[in-house]
Amino acid sequence: MEDLGLVAWPPAPIRTGRLVLREPEGRDRAVFIELLSSPEVNAYLGGPRKRDELERETPEVPERWPGSFVVELDGAMIGQILLRRATRHRRPAAVGKADLGYMFLPRAWGFGYAAEACAAALAWFDGVLPGEPVVLTTQTANVGSMRLAAKLRFREVERFEAWGAEQWLGM
Repeated sequence: MEDLGLVAWPPAPIRTGRLVLREPEGRDRAVFIELLSSPEVNAYLGGPRKRDELERETPEVPERWPGSFVVELDGAMIGQILLRRATRHRRPAAVGKADLGYMFLPRAWGFGYAAEACAAALAWFDGVLPGEPVVLTTQTANVGSMRLAAKLRFREVERFEAWGAEQWLGM
């Protein structure tokens, strides 16, 4: 995966009705570690990483690159939105396109924050790179992500097997 190319970064914070999408800061490090070490968050993402490894390896300001947004609610990080260029992908239909990813803390699930944040990130992306397609890949077993893909109006391109599970690719 690569960054988004000639996109001015970081953008001004993006505000929605309840959330702020902004560039990662040092104060977010503990939440990044929590996200990456959470069994619930990583159930469909290859499993959690070990907390002690993350404590050692995570930089002071994690994920600071174009396309990485912290999602903030009431001044606290609750998740991350990722927009990266899929330079290498298991599916030819996704290669070269922007790839949308997201992770939210379990305590933030079920309130529509992911849909609100992803819609805002996609609107920003369309403003800076109009008309560029965006892909999303998720396991078909991940019911929440499948619902989110439908809400965001992603349309199925194909299903395929990878990492021991059926995957869904939408655009």
